[in-house]
Amino acid sequence: MEVNLVDVLFTVFDRRNRLVTDLDKGDFKVFDDNVPQTIDHFTRQSDLPLRIGLLVDTSNSIRERLHFEQDAAVDFLYNVVRRGKDQAFLMTFDDQPYVVQDYTDDVAKVRDEIMGLRAGGATAIYDAIFEAANNQLSHPPRPRGDQPDVVRRVMVLISDGDDVLSDHTKAEAIEMAQRSSVVIYTISTNSDWIGTSSQPDDAAHEHAKYRLTENDEVLKDLAEQTGGRPFFPYHVDDLNQSFLDIGDELRCQYQLDYNPSNYRVGGPYHRIKVEVDRKGLQVRHRKGYFVRSAPVAATKPSG
Repeated sequence: MEVNLVDVLFTVFDRRNRLVTDLDKGDFKVFDDNVPQTIDHFTRQSDLPLRIGLLVDTSNSIRERLHFEQDAAVDFLYNVVRRGKDQAFLMTFDDQPYVVQDYTDDVAKVRDEIMGLRAGGATAIYDAIFEAANNQLSHPPRPRGDQPDVVRRVMVLISDGDDVLSDHTKAEAIEMAQRSSVVIYTISTNSDWIGTSSQPDDAAHEHAKYRLTENDEVLKDLAEQTGGRPFFPYHVDDLNQSFLDIGDELRCQYQLDYNPSNYRVGGPYHRIKVEVDRKGLQVRHRKGYFVRSAPVAATKPSG
């Protein structure tokens, strides 16, 4: 019997954007291309080890914002990575991606590499995402000891979103991330802003992004298609609470599996929608999955 389980990792928030962690299988419905599906497995997952790919743009286009990128990357590591539990690797990209530091739980080691980065070259964002998802994040290090062989795969992309050189397309990068169950969080380095204060150098909360550039929209799409979140900070300080929230979010999630009744209907890409029965709650999850051209028994089309 051919089984094509689709796994969906998701997070639930209330109106105040607070995590909701006490829901059960009966509280949810899942739709595949608008067709209701039967949930085969459901779990509440907490405190899972994180495997994080930190992707930092070092192309010429971000030269003036490189210091911002370095500070943001280091702040993320210190706010999220737990020594002995989580591991992260550092990949830079300009003309092509480079793994500067392989997986480690030693934040200081990654920090030193980050602070030594220099900018130069063109930008190949989609190639970097594809490479990281297909290689480093598809088979991350297993947890130590007797811990369950389950980890959360995360990509943090810090860039201006201006890809000019990739061999892979944005769609291919998103597909690879979805196949590898990678959630992407993007941090924009674009600097089109307006201040709501008469003094532009006031505290970060007195500034607001007045529009998303075309490249910002790229970063937004990369995050939302994979179940992550985009960030458009003015100062690095704007990110501190966001990083803490991401850490909490990644460790308090739900997962469901279903065997789509319409697996071969509607083309190679299927849209997923998870609904919760309680009022005032919202669900964040990846938007869909790609059907493999030649599915193999007992495999997941989503990776």
